[in-house]
Amino acid sequence: MTTNAFGGLSRQAIEWVESKWQGAVLEQAKPLEGGTSSLLYEIRATKDGEEQSVVLRLHHKGEWLDQEPDLAKHEAMSLELAAAAGISAPHLLAFDETGAACGMPAVLMTKVPGTVILPAANDQDWLDGLAKTLAEMHQHRAHDFPYEYFAYNDARRLERPKWSRVEGDWMRAFYIVAAGGPPSDYCLIHRDYHPGNVLWENGQVSAVVDWVNACRGPAGVDVGHCRVNLAQLYGTRVANEFLDAYERYTGSAFSYDPYWDLLSLIDTLDGAPAVYPGWQAFGMTGLSDELVRFRLDEYLMSLMERFDDF
Repeated sequence: MTTNAFGGLSRQAIEWVESKWQGAVLEQAKPLEGGTSSLLYEIRATKDGEEQSVVLRLHHKGEWLDQEPDLAKHEAMSLELAAAAGISAPHLLAFDETGAACGMPAVLMTKVPGTVILPAANDQDWLDGLAKTLAEMHQHRAHDFPYEYFAYNDARRLERPKWSRVEGDWMRAFYIVAAGGPPSDYCLIHRDYHPGNVLWENGQVSAVVDWVNACRGPAGVDVGHCRVNLAQLYGTRVANEFLDAYERYTGSAFSYDPYWDLLSLIDTLDGAPAVYPGWQAFGMTGLSDELVRFRLDEYLMSLMERFDDF
């Protein structure tokens, strides 16, 4: 066996996978598209006379591991929770929390069927599937899960967005978020729920992937994160249609508050907004940094209007 057939995976990583995937004869590995925060590989093997595949995630970003050194353990526990809750997601095979055995903190999981779909324009059935899947996920309370929600950005420390046409409105949004949010019941949230992490097969959602950041938190955080992604991909109208669909599925179990949308929007800020590379990897064309910034300004103004009316 040579590492040339394994997409650059180290021999240490290959041997770790072999030790955890008992009875498998590894044949090939290839990098998976769409991942930006970690390295993802599909590893193919023959096991029990059949061709099978698993997915290996390697956490390689030192700055992320400095902040959350237990990322591999976190995802492993999240996958176990998803399995116990009956949520369609990869199943955990093994994990290496520190990277001592694999070379990097690692999670080995099953490969679930389906592909990411990013329609060229909004598709109502597609949007409905996204909303229904999220609503079902939020039915789970996850009372004993040790990870709880925290904001990624401190609104009090954010600088005036020079890239925006409405800098003053962004500053007002920062002040609103910094003042604190409403009380909210906690449930299981994915924390990175967006179209790039939802797989489809035969017109139906087949699985939700990328459970690195799952935790207990306000459902509005997941809704808001998906909405800000949809706003960048398709515009504010589609983001609003997603909210409408989600509310249809949740009924009285969900009480909308625009605060969580504002917070989720601000949580995405890390310098001037730009096209997310994963969207391009999944075939979404026609976006530009300028268009994304325009749509974010537009989305912000729609949220401020909601907040004024709330």
